[in-house]
Amino acid sequence: MPKRGAVDPGEVREAVTAVREWLDDAERRPARPELAKAVRLSLRTLEQVAPGNSVEVRVPPFAAVQCVEGPRHTRGTPPNVVETDPRTWLLLATGRLNWAEAVEGGTLSASGPRSDVSQWLPIVRVEQG
Repeated sequence: MPKRGAVDPGEVREAVTAVREWLDDAERRPARPELAKAVRLSLRTLEQVAPGNSVEVRVPPFAAVQCVEGPRHTRGTPPNVVETDPRTWLLLATGRLNWAEAVEGGTLSASGPRSDVSQWLPIVRVEQG
C-alpha cells in the first residue's frame, strides 16, 4: 500500500477548529462529516510525526493508523494498540487532555510496551472558544 501524501497543517487546524465548540462543550456535537475529517486528518498527522508500524491507534468508527518505529506488525491483533473515542482523541490531539488523565478516566485504552504515544501530543493547536 503506497504512503499517503503529507497532511497540510493548516488543513488539520481548520478541520479541528470546525469541531472546537464540541471540544469545549460535549453537548454541541458536530456533523458527522466534520468530525470524521478532524479525526482522520489529526490521526494522519500523528502517523507523519511518529512514522513506523509498531503501534496501531484506533478511533472508531472513523480511522486507525499505524505509527511509531519498531517491529512491524502484519497479522492478527497488534501487540501495541491505542483505542479511544473521537472526542477523547481530539482533546488529546489539541492538548486539552493529557494522556494520564485519559487512561485514568477510562476513556483511552493503551496496551503493549510501545503504546504510549503521549510524547507526540499535542499535534495541533486550536484556541479554546
